[in-house]
Formats: sequence, C-alpha cells, structure tokens
Amino acid sequence: MTSTPMTTLSSRAAVTVGTFERIDPTMAFTPATTSSSDPAAGIEDRGVHAPGLEVFVFALFFIFGGITSLNDVIIPKLKELFTLNYTQAMLIQFCFFFAYAVVGIPGAMLVKRTGYMRGAVIGLLTMMVGCLLFIPSAQTATYGLFLFALFVLATGVVLVQIVSNPLISLLGPARTASSRLTFAQAFNSVGTTIFPFVGAVLILGGSAQSFWDVSRVVDPACAGTANAPEMSTVNRIAESQMISHTYLGLAFALLVIAGVVWMFRNRLQGERHEVSSLSTSFALLRRPRFAFGALCIFLYVGAEVSIGSTLVNYLKSDHALCLTGQSAGKQLLFYWGGAMVGRFIGSAVLRAFNPGKVLAGVAIGAIVLVLVSIATHGATAGNTLLAVGLMNSIMFPTIFTLACEKLGDRAADGSGIINVAICGGAIIPVLTGMLADTVTLPFALLLPVACYAVIAAFGAYARRPATD
Repeated sequence: MTSTPMTTLSSRAAVTVGTFERIDPTMAFTPATTSSSDPAAGIEDRGVHAPGLEVFVFALFFIFGGITSLNDVIIPKLKELFTLNYTQAMLIQFCFFFAYAVVGIPGAMLVKRTGYMRGAVIGLLTMMVGCLLFIPSAQTATYGLFLFALFVLATGVVLVQIVSNPLISLLGPARTASSRLTFAQAFNSVGTTIFPFVGAVLILGGSAQSFWDVSRVVDPACAGTANAPEMSTVNRIAESQMISHTYLGLAFALLVIAGVVWMFRNRLQGERHEVSSLSTSFALLRRPRFAFGALCIFLYVGAEVSIGSTLVNYLKSDHALCLTGQSAGKQLLFYWGGAMVGRFIGSAVLRAFNPGKVLAGVAIGAIVLVLVSIATHGATAGNTLLAVGLMNSIMFPTIFTLACEKLGDRAADGSGIINVAICGGAIIPVLTGMLADTVTLPFALLLPVACYAVIAAFGAYARRPATD
C-alpha cells in the first residue's frame, strides 16, 4: 500500500559499504528523474554496488508495506465488533498515519544519531511492541487500546521507512531515481498484496471458502454495510482473539528479522549525516514546485488509503457485489495486486516517457474509474474501483521525485517534509468517513476524485524541468 518517500543523498552519502566501492563525496545524489532533463546531460552518478543491502532494503519495503495494508482488513472487522460508523472506523487510519506527522522528523534525527542499521533494528522492535499490544487490546475488547497499538506499530513503520529511503538511493545513479524507487515500491506492493489476502482469511473468516479460492461469494442477505446488533463484551473478546493471534505471529517474525539486521549492524562504515533544523526543512515549502508536490503526496496517500479502507465494505454493499466479509477481503488482492503489477511496468515506462505526463495520465484514469464506479452498480461498480489500484501504482514515487527535483544537498530535508505529508492518510479517510455517514459511501468517494484532480494538475505542471 502504502508508499514511501526516498531520500537522495549528497555529500552525506559518502559511506563505505563493507568492502564495497567508496562513493566520491562530491557526487550529488539528487532526485533527478528522466522527466525533465536530458539523460545525456551532466555526470552520471554510479551509486554503490551493494547486492546484500539491496536485498535487505527490498525486504524492508515488503514488511512495512504488508503490515500497513492489514489495516484494510482490520477496519471492517473492528467496525463490526464495536458497531462503529465510518467516521469512528476511520480513526484506525487516523491513529496509524498520524504517526508520520508526529514521528517523521524526530525519527530522522534518531536515525542520524544511531545510523541506518541500528535505526532499522529500533524500528523493527518498535513494530514488534505495537503488534504485542494487540494482545491486551483483544483480551479487554477495548477500541481505544487497539488504536494505541496501531499508533505504536506505525511509529516503528515510520522509523523503518526512514532507514529504507536513503539506502535505496545509494543503490544506483541519481538519474534513474524515479525508476529505481518505483521498482522498490513493487516489493512494497508484494507485501500489500499478500498480507490483506492472508488477513482476510485469518481475521474476517466466516466463509467456507478454501484458502486460495478468490471467487466471489454473495451474501444472500446483502447486509454488508448495515451494522449488526451490538455485541456483548464476552463475544467481542472471543471475536478479537484471531486478531491478536495474527499480530502475535507478526511480532515473532519481526523479532527474528531484527535479530538478523542486528548481526549486520556494522555493514555500513563511515556514515556521515548532515544536521539540519526544522526551520531549514520547512523553508523548502517556499519553493512552489516542492510545496505543490508535498500537497500532492498528502492528497495521494489520503485518496489511496480512503479507497483501500472502504473497499471491503463497498464490495459488501448492495451498490456493488453484496459479498461476504471474507470474500470481499480477498478481493483486495486485485486492488493491491494492480498496484504491484503497475509498479513493475511503471519502472520501465518512466524511463521512456515524461514522468509528469505519465502522472497526469494515471491520475485522470483514476478519476474516470472512480466516477464510473459511483455511477454504476454491481460488478461494474466493484471492478472499476478495484482497478484504481493500477492507476495508483506509480503516483507516489513520481510525485516525490518531481517535487524534489534540483533540491541537491537539501534532498534529505525534502524527504523529511514528505514523511510528514504522508499524514494525509490520517486526514482524508476520516473526512471520507464523515461523508459516508452523512450521505452514502459511493458519494463519499468524490473526495478521492478531488484529490486525484489536483495530482493531475501537478503532473501537467511538473512535466517541464525544474527551474530552481
């Protein structure tokens, strides 16, 4: 799902990677894309040849992508358990993505102090603690504790992302930054595709479908969006146990991964990090191109999370397919799977075409698909909304690299601001939930449409080279 910003490095990226080649300290790693500059122009940065770290970074993208996308399964489950309306259910995403606003910049300062590998360990262990907090949350059947557990989990996710971003920028030349980040995002999408599918089987349950069966099972009562009678505390505790068991398994896996990373904590030698202040970072918002791009990151994450968060309930509704809970949850495979396929394809497309124009094109495509879904019913409504995942595929990395073009040695500060902008995933879904409660869920999807319209405008704007 969720998507991550990439920090590109200047002189602070001069590191020795084990016995690997040392990077020239004068070589600037800027987020230049094929978008706005002549590929033959300038010096081609070589990057660091570090195959071991490449696998490590791709694994991190897979982990935090998968755990983030599990929220799309948790939302309909907790909505049912606690008889929540859409606004209350969207507090799950608010607590999760608000961590980006709270932890983003302090987390970057922590990573600068501890180094990338130790920072990754801290992030993974924090994620483990968040997963373990699901146990008391389930045992007491307390919604507030679930929200707190999600915030702690998200804090760890943010730290892991902060580590992943500069490392991915070290793995190749700056001129292919957009394509390389899109390729890394594809591994993120593998996680976002697999985790919700497994989560739908383990957490939503209630179906006789076999594990791999993705056929659409219709609920005869078609009571998908209607709240069931309020459960007793005893029933809530019983129904919550599978959630705690799922996250307990994740906690164990995270502990193992943290141990492996700790074993390689000294792999990077001679890290140097540039110290910057908050005022210096936020001063970048005076650049129109960067400010517009940061706004679009806010809107993109908000739109993507809003659609993903409501998709299960949408497919359960009589407007779409009237599916059972587990069957609707398994359909997330096609939403996030579309993003995965699109990112692999996009990695090649962005090398051949102007990224600004590609961004505008996919944003317009998303608008058309959502509007068709709103205006139709049944399979057409469901399938077109699922297809939005394909349109989302290249948006985040392309917005990021276009916004940060020509930031040079201030690219790290730009990444910090982008981390904060991801909190759009906290705000836009809550607003979408309020609209769904006030009017209808299909009508509420007009808010993501408005977000995509702004992104299309940014694509058209940023198709030209940056001038500052």
